Amino acid sequence: MNLEDILQLQVFEDAVLAAGVNGKKREVQHINMMDAPDIVDFLKKDELLVTTAYHFKDDTSLLLNVIERMAEQRCSGLGIKTKRFLSRIPEEAIDLADKVSLPLIELPADLRLGTIVNQTLRSILNMRTNELKNALEAHRVFTHHIMSGKGLKTLLQRVASMVEYQCLLLDQHSNLICSSHPNIDILMEMEVLHKSSYKLFLPKTSYTCFTLTREENPQVVTVFPIYTHQVTCGTLVVVGDVPISNSGVILTVEQAANVIAFELMKENALKQYARRARNDFFINVVEGSFSSNEEVINRAKEFDLQKNQKYIGAAGKLDEEEVSLSFARHQMEADRVYEFLEGELEVFPFPVHFFIKGNMCFILLEIEDVSGDMYDGIEEALEDMQASVWNQFQRTISFGISNISRQFLEVKEAYTEAVNALQSGYLAGSTSFIQAYQTKDISELFRIIPSDDLQKFCSYTLQALSDASYSDQSLLHTLSIYLETHCHISETAKRLYVHRNTVIYRLEKIEELLGQNLKDPDTTLRLRLALRIQSSFQLS
Repeated sequence: MNLEDILQLQVFEDAVLAAGVNGKKREVQHINMMDAPDIVDFLKKDELLVTTAYHFKDDTSLLLNVIERMAEQRCSGLGIKTKRFLSRIPEEAIDLADKVSLPLIELPADLRLGTIVNQTLRSILNMRTNELKNALEAHRVFTHHIMSGKGLKTLLQRVASMVEYQCLLLDQHSNLICSSHPNIDILMEMEVLHKSSYKLFLPKTSYTCFTLTREENPQVVTVFPIYTHQVTCGTLVVVGDVPISNSGVILTVEQAANVIAFELMKENALKQYARRARNDFFINVVEGSFSSNEEVINRAKEFDLQKNQKYIGAAGKLDEEEVSLSFARHQMEADRVYEFLEGELEVFPFPVHFFIKGNMCFILLEIEDVSGDMYDGIEEALEDMQASVWNQFQRTISFGISNISRQFLEVKEAYTEAVNALQSGYLAGSTSFIQAYQTKDISELFRIIPSDDLQKFCSYTLQALSDASYSDQSLLHTLSIYLETHCHISETAKRLYVHRNTVIYRLEKIEELLGQNLKDPDTTLRLRLALRIQSSFQLS
């Protein structure tokens, strides 16, 4: 091949690799030579066809049909070798090509089609090779950046400078992780799309481009998936329209997405380790596994928990679904929800600590003063969390709230109170509730104890008085009034309308029958409980 041939090929390469009509660029991804009239049936998008026009030399309508069909299939262009079977390209073919925006290229007569095809394929391959080299270099640069410990924010800034677009990194819930530039104003729209369950990525696509509609200044964004350990992927948002022809930018962003995914998984592994240590500490606290209070306080300092701080606890649990799930599936679902809730703790107006124990989560809030507004603020924050869980997972969650713990050593009791409040709500048949713990009065405590045990206690304590003769039946009533008046004999006589000596006689008789001294505190306590049980449950 002589110098003139090389120069002619270079001119052709420039033409076919950036062919266009009316300034519109086309990218050539494949090239074909025409060897049959029906070749157009086998062409695909972005393919360039070169031909000697042998099949068109006697019938221009066939050429016009090929141009129309190639335009419909969005081919890159048609190259026709003239001065052999066609002296020139027909004017009607040029007009039609302009009309349908199909590049029409006149090829030199002294160059073989095979040479043109081979040289064009070589140029295409060289271009793709350079793109892959640039992508590998970008991956190397991004990996070195992360391995140097410079973090995701500076990595995103570097990506933005390389592709000349602003970038955002969002987690699987469309919460902002970091951005390349401050004050990027599309975050709210992305959150709305996520909460509306909008699918950002179509099946079998490596990225998606769409327009955020606004009353003013609609914004085009291109989004790339970030695949990590999560069920749903994160999102790398490029603010702008990245055309499919700009494969260099696309490959660079894809390499950045891969590196970011590995960095996020590494950060998650570190978070899981810290979370597991924190949960193990909490479990040991509420189960009383530490050997001393001093050990509890020393370990608590490692997790920024102070001894003399006041706390309120809230135990949360996913409500059971009507469709029964396996234990493993339910636990995985709960872990996803609780991990999400851990990222929503800023809704509380107090410093917060988050723990997981089994299938429940526990939110420990540091408080300073005790007021009605404080409880209102806690309930409002928990309601916000319930709404967020429903929006994200279409699941409901309920909470039980404890009383105030005056110091950290009382958190064990706060956990028990919060769990009891939660169980009380479930026993009432409620879901998606917020139940505050209420201290049980003595009657409620009695209902926790089986009635048979209460019956035995009353019989053992009061049996001697119950079995007394008919003439002594007043003894039980006298004992009851005596205990109600805090063992004042004069007040007892006044209420019974009897003489003081009569009361003394009856009390002596009671002591004789019971074999107990009524001035003994333990004895009077047992008698009070027995009489209260008998009154509450009408036991005899």
